Amino acid sequence: MNTDVEFHIRQNYPWTKLPANVKQSLGNSQREYEKHVLLYSIRNQLRFRNNLVRHVRKDERKYYEELLKYSRDHLMLYPYHLSDIMVKGLRVTPFSYYIGIMEDIMNSEKSYDSLPNFTAADCLRLLGIGRNQYIDLMNQCRSSKKFFRRKSARDLLPAKPVEISVEPWWVAQTGYITEDDIRICSPAEKKAIDKMIDSGPQLAGSMEYNVVLSLYNRGFIYLDVPISDDSCISVPPLEGFVMNRVQGDYFETLLYKIFVSIDEQTNVAELANVLEIDLDLVKNAVSMYCRLGFAVKKGQVFSSDQLHPTWKNAPSVNRLKSTMDPQKMLLSWEQGSPVMEGGSSATDTDTTSLEDQDTASVSSLSIPAAPTKRIAFLFDSTLTAFLMMGNLSPNLKSHAVTMFEVGKLSDETLDSFLAELEKVESTAEGEAQRYFDHALTLKNTILFLRYNKELTQDQGPDIPNIGFPLDMLRCESLLGLDQATCSRVLNKNYKLLVSMAPLSNEIRPISSCTPQHIGPAIPEVSSIWFKLYLYHVTSQGPPSLLLSKGSRLRKLPDIFQVYDRLLITSWGHDPGVVPTSNVLTMLNDALTHSAVLIQGHGMHGHGETVHIPFPFDEEDLKGEFSYSNMCAHKSLRKLREHVDLEHQCGYITMLNANNRHRRRASDSTECRGDTHLGGGLDTNGSTESFELVTEENNGESKAKTDALSSEDEWVPLELCFGMPLFSSELNRKVCRKIASHKLCSSESLQELLHSSRKLSLKVLSFVQSFQDGSQPSDLDSGVSNPLSQPPAESGVPLPALNLLYKDGQLREWSGRAPPPLDISALQKDQPT
Repeated sequence: MNTDVEFHIRQNYPWTKLPANVKQSLGNSQREYEKHVLLYSIRNQLRFRNNLVRHVRKDERKYYEELLKYSRDHLMLYPYHLSDIMVKGLRVTPFSYYIGIMEDIMNSEKSYDSLPNFTAADCLRLLGIGRNQYIDLMNQCRSSKKFFRRKSARDLLPAKPVEISVEPWWVAQTGYITEDDIRICSPAEKKAIDKMIDSGPQLAGSMEYNVVLSLYNRGFIYLDVPISDDSCISVPPLEGFVMNRVQGDYFETLLYKIFVSIDEQTNVAELANVLEIDLDLVKNAVSMYCRLGFAVKKGQVFSSDQLHPTWKNAPSVNRLKSTMDPQKMLLSWEQGSPVMEGGSSATDTDTTSLEDQDTASVSSLSIPAAPTKRIAFLFDSTLTAFLMMGNLSPNLKSHAVTMFEVGKLSDETLDSFLAELEKVESTAEGEAQRYFDHALTLKNTILFLRYNKELTQDQGPDIPNIGFPLDMLRCESLLGLDQATCSRVLNKNYKLLVSMAPLSNEIRPISSCTPQHIGPAIPEVSSIWFKLYLYHVTSQGPPSLLLSKGSRLRKLPDIFQVYDRLLITSWGHDPGVVPTSNVLTMLNDALTHSAVLIQGHGMHGHGETVHIPFPFDEEDLKGEFSYSNMCAHKSLRKLREHVDLEHQCGYITMLNANNRHRRRASDSTECRGDTHLGGGLDTNGSTESFELVTEENNGESKAKTDALSSEDEWVPLELCFGMPLFSSELNRKVCRKIASHKLCSSESLQELLHSSRKLSLKVLSFVQSFQDGSQPSDLDSGVSNPLSQPPAESGVPLPALNLLYKDGQLREWSGRAPPPLDISALQKDQPT
């Protein structure tokens, strides 16, 4: 549907008041507009009254029946915001709605994964049917078909809801109750119903606990989860979340947007203002979080004198979950009501008592901290995948699910997260070692950035220097927000953004001038273009060929014939090292769907790579180049003239392709960094068409002296901004440099702002210079003409020309040798 049309429907514009251009887009047909109004209203589960649909569809009941059918057919969440209509008018309770959905997908023999995430979570909460239970039901259903007495799907589904979690501050309202229903009620239930009919809706906590559950299970009442303008909520590690699929309907999209934006200090009205979303929609979403148990309402939500005595003996499943431990917790009533105190008194079921820091964090539920700016650590889905794999620690998975689905771990839950990371062992076997290394390095990174006084020494005399709190944000979740909204969310809550390095090439990094960003300034800086820019300004780098999508190689170019291993990077994927012997077919296959960068890597097996952390220390720069003092390399001296390495942090990867020697002796010098033989390149570990080929290096490696390490053997391969997580030693060095160079000081951050803008303009200008014009296809050349280039999804422009970097020059490449005229000469002449 046209966004202009949607906007005018949302604003309740009748046909007569529509602008001419919008009418024209609808073929000047009022009937067409009315179809759009009805469809939009049903898709967005809009109330009949006070909306434009009331002028289009006169029969209110029929409209709601259509809305319910659409929601059920599309497996959407039950429209709780329309409960008064659905339960009282249509007699459709959440339980009967989800039973209908389950019956439909079982009769269609669909898999459990066909249920969208939030719908599956609500089904689990109300029906008690998760993945395993669904598979069991389907097996029973299929086996019953073999016998004469066939059971339908409905016969196998539960007859009443499972015992659900109800909070005392929820509001009980009467549903559709007949005289026959009243006859089967107990005296206590009749009394409760009479009270609701006479006095209106009642707080669940003021009624007898078992009566609330009983009336709810029979569908005589429904429960509202009231959210006010000034309500604040916290999001603990997710429990009971089902990771199936994302559907993309309006409410699911809204739920994910608010998940990554919400924090404990921002109330609902402020959040709606920041996101520029209708306040009622935000309240509906927050209400849904609380209903599903994914969020906890902060502050005093219920006074103890109103609480019915029976709630004190309620099972622990119905009590407030601690934000600190993902396990269910028992509550100590002797110390006071947890409803009154916001969960400040709690005893862990797994341990005898909570740690002091955990208790303090739990108590913070009832005592909102003074609003303060924070540091945001930006990560991608690769990290969450590593934390979910390998059984690193018993309760780490719930945090990893929260990081992926919510897209955020707030500072208030980091104590619990760190406690789980503490349990991760330092050694593992094979590929699992990589997951363990990332977990341990992440723990050290959090401890370094969070409340670190070293980073905030220029706060001023009036402000106590305790460092900054730390939130962890998933890049992909932030990218679900439009750019303006994302900027408002980040500026409201954060002083500084710090990215992990390297971020996966499959995502677009977050671009931010304010708050300042220690990481890629713009998406182009973490793309293939930046590698070419690096080689262009330093006049050094491995032989590299960037081929446009649709190109086709008849043979491997001569410059790569001397290499035993090549580094291949598909556009939008992470690099991999492959043998030269069988690379041609693989390349041509990849070129049908992507641009590809081919680089020489190793002439005798894998090339040797060394990661050099920056900013560089002055004493190292003054020294002569050696293997242990790699930052004095001539190409890096030249690079410092073009790229600000003093107010950013990260690492530069140096490559020695002529590597006849194996791994060198250990050296503790800061400027040397970490050594790898090929294996250190695919640090993200994404699954793409080029699998990383690794070779076992058996036996002890012989040390090679500095004298044997020629400066000319080494060339820069890559520059990554941010904090590396794949190597604990490299991470430790980068952390030390951040502190010693005072990168988080106001002065340094101001310099970073200017230098990031300059670098962005330079790189964008560089990319543009190689996008203008294209050469006609030459039938005799070794490469065919590329297809027309669609815009890249990530926003980074795809190459329009085939480009070759060789012998210090970047040229257009037509498949012939020698290459055509150097079109980068203009760039060389321009001051950078």
